[in-house]
Amino acid sequence: MTSTVYFMDLRSTPKENLFGKLERLLDAAGIASVISKRDLVAVKLHFGEMGNTAYIRPVFLQKIVERIKAHAGKPFLTDANTLYAGTRGDAVSHLTTAIRNGFAYSVVDAPLIIADGMRGKTETAVAVNRKRFQEVYIGTEIVNADAIISVAHFKGHELSGFGGAIKNLGMGCASRKGKLAQHSTVSPKINDEKCVGCGECEDHCSQEALAVVDAKAELDQEACIGCGECILICPNEAVEIQWDQSIPVFLENMVEYTEGVLKGKEGKSLYLNFITNVSPACDCYGYNDAPIVGDIGIVASADPVAIDQASADLVNGESALPGTCLKTHRGAGEDKFKGLYPKVDWPIQLEYAEEIGLGTRQYDLKRI
Repeated sequence: MTSTVYFMDLRSTPKENLFGKLERLLDAAGIASVISKRDLVAVKLHFGEMGNTAYIRPVFLQKIVERIKAHAGKPFLTDANTLYAGTRGDAVSHLTTAIRNGFAYSVVDAPLIIADGMRGKTETAVAVNRKRFQEVYIGTEIVNADAIISVAHFKGHELSGFGGAIKNLGMGCASRKGKLAQHSTVSPKINDEKCVGCGECEDHCSQEALAVVDAKAELDQEACIGCGECILICPNEAVEIQWDQSIPVFLENMVEYTEGVLKGKEGKSLYLNFITNVSPACDCYGYNDAPIVGDIGIVASADPVAIDQASADLVNGESALPGTCLKTHRGAGEDKFKGLYPKVDWPIQLEYAEEIGLGTRQYDLKRI
């Protein structure tokens, strides 16, 4: 059995701009069947960390909002607070960042609601009864919504290989407690031979689990929450993870949380991936490196597994751009995400999602 993934490239003409094309994409993917009259519709996206510029342009969200309203839905833009230190760790900072990054009501024509409340503790336990979790903790306003539309910026990610629909939902909709549970196996260690005691990790650790002692960083395993921020922050690659043990479990954790997000929304969910500004790391960082491939387009589907598989295939089908951080796997058809993060076996998330019935990796790509 295959799922349909609808694709639009970024070509436009005087007769149809990209917004008109996006409207056709949404209609083809079945937005009318997802939204009923007076539905409260959660539009789940990433507002971007302050200083990051790779996130989806707010004007595209306005078009999605417009299409939801055309079907008598009541949309709101949402995300949950972050686990790590940054500009989105509480609702006040999060909303301030969202507005400064362009997601003001005057632009997107919809309210912004932080799904897990002021400090990330407004959560609802959802039973999933899987091998990693019996129940998962999701931002309450996501659970309370009648329908959900995932709008994900497809890019590389240091723990999952790439971030698409599954990460946008599984990690992005979890409360602080839920995020902590997913990251609990991601326990880094310090390579003393590489560490120069610069203190960057200590300055960025939200839990004060890292400290420089005798010119070397030391990690308090009890205080560490496994958010993984120190991995990319370290300029000397001295923070390391036991990849073979922690990453497969992390990916399965994330998938089980995705199932929890979608529970009760069968037939009431739709997924869009913007394969643009394909940066090598998550939009959670206060910067973004040069995109590894050129802008490809936007995909939409009713299947979260198929859309992520198709997005990965589209990126890997491209040749890498010159002058980026990608040094290997640069050719068309080569795995760009393996080139970025050689120790992350990213297909695990799709294999497990398919195994538990979230969708299929088999897809038919239909261009509009």
